[in-house]
Amino acid sequence: MSREIKIPIRSLNESVIQDLKEKYPEAEISIELHQDRNKAPLSEANFWQIISLFDWTKADDDEAVVEPAIAQLAAGSVRHIFEFADLLSEKLYALDRKEYALQIGEDSWSAERFFSVDNFLYARCCVVANGKGTYEKVLKNPAEMPQDLTFEAILYIPLEAYERKTGKRYDYTPSHPIETYSNQAGWEDGTL
Repeated sequence: MSREIKIPIRSLNESVIQDLKEKYPEAEISIELHQDRNKAPLSEANFWQIISLFDWTKADDDEAVVEPAIAQLAAGSVRHIFEFADLLSEKLYALDRKEYALQIGEDSWSAERFFSVDNFLYARCCVVANGKGTYEKVLKNPAEMPQDLTFEAILYIPLEAYERKTGKRYDYTPSHPIETYSNQAGWEDGTL
């Protein structure tokens, strides 16, 4: 015989778990998580709207540039912070391909010399930081990659927003890996 018990996750504590163990010692438990149905997920349009908040008048201070985006995310739900991280990771992953690495300027990929995987990650960050139009243009044409430009600060937006909102340490792994060479299909010819 199956029985359904609904408990809000915020009410789950050791005492509740112990009580369930005593009442149903042989039972198996299955957990089904329902998100707040009243809050829509962070959409693609919302992601780009947050990116558009960057204050480029403070271009000499990357933290100041991204501050409006951090403030906007921190004012929303934790769920949106994680979804922002997921969307950012998806975009960085899509750009993790050799054809883009060949177009980043002086530090472009070459089999004959050292290639900085961190620099290429930050170059991909620069594409996203420049907004939806730039991102879509670069996706269609790798030659449109910004030359010799990076923007590492975008990576820390979810971390800063989460810690500001919760006061807790950020420990979230986004949906896509962002490290250079993670998108194996983008580097398929085997020359790394």
